[in-house]
Amino acid sequence: MSTKATRVLVLICSTRPGALGPAVGQWLIEALTPRAVELGVQLVPVALGDLNLPFLDEEEHPSSGVYRHEHTRRWSAMVDAADGFIAVTPEYNYGMPATLKNAVDYLSREWAWKPIGFVSYGNTSAGTRAVQHAKQVVTTLRLVPVGATVAIRIGAATENDRVRPDTARDTAAVGLLDELVRVGHALRPMRERARAGTRSGPLPGSYVRRLTPDDAPEVTVLQRCCWVDEAVVNDTMAIPALHESPGEVRDWLATWHTTGIWLDGRLLGMVRARRVDTDWQVGRLAVVPDLRGQGLGRWLLRTAEAVARPGCHRILLYTGAKSLRNIDLYRSEGYQPMPLAGPGGTTCLAKGLAVRQR
Repeated sequence: MSTKATRVLVLICSTRPGALGPAVGQWLIEALTPRAVELGVQLVPVALGDLNLPFLDEEEHPSSGVYRHEHTRRWSAMVDAADGFIAVTPEYNYGMPATLKNAVDYLSREWAWKPIGFVSYGNTSAGTRAVQHAKQVVTTLRLVPVGATVAIRIGAATENDRVRPDTARDTAAVGLLDELVRVGHALRPMRERARAGTRSGPLPGSYVRRLTPDDAPEVTVLQRCCWVDEAVVNDTMAIPALHESPGEVRDWLATWHTTGIWLDGRLLGMVRARRVDTDWQVGRLAVVPDLRGQGLGRWLLRTAEAVARPGCHRILLYTGAKSLRNIDLYRSEGYQPMPLAGPGGTTCLAKGLAVRQR
């Protein structure tokens, strides 16, 4: 399961003046907030009327991702950053409101492999026919509707334009959120593989991408489990990777070129690199303990070497002076010990860059 906070957009779909949608949305946020805090979920209410989206007015097909209008770019950024959605929708003539259909039609890849839940309201059917209509549309965009829903019959559930308190309804809403979060975590690997810049990794089913500051929680966990052996072998706990906070990890992820290998949402290994004068510095080469010996470390090392910046003459890296397994790997890849000063208890190794890489 991801260690990131889950961001859920609560879409208030009706734009009709005096509509019940804002009241239903307010009830939903209030009912879900305690459970959202427990789950690490950020609930973000979004009134579709506030987006000022005209009927789809982009010249390029949404699948192109080419957006000429600022209102589309803003909407794209909001949806792209979300991990899931709850649509609070009325039923209009056996269907969902045009505002929801229009907002969905504006985008494409931003929706893919994310869960969506529905809270509907209406009279005879409590809005359930709108939900059935919407499900046909959203699945085309690879949104995944969850089974749990909340249906509110207006006459029995509202008074003075407010939703009456109801324990059973609150419980149903919490159940919807719980299912949405579970499905969102399960779908995360599918979303990862669809991200720009993601490519196939060295293990079957794995994928590789550059890590960002948002990956700081996973990187922190990886460092804790990977550098314990280093601490034991070198008889020291003075290893930065063991003590960095997620905030400190986030800071260096913003400046280093860091590559990560993922499988089913799990970070299996990483390596970081950056240019310092005419040196290409490589560090934090890590592979989860249960997958060592399968060539992942060597693969990551070569990947870091391949992205060396023009103008660099050599690659430098440091490892524990007693980390013989690491040293053997580096020497087998052409690195040689260097008499350079490094952090206490470490040794420096270097490798020249071929002319074509400079």
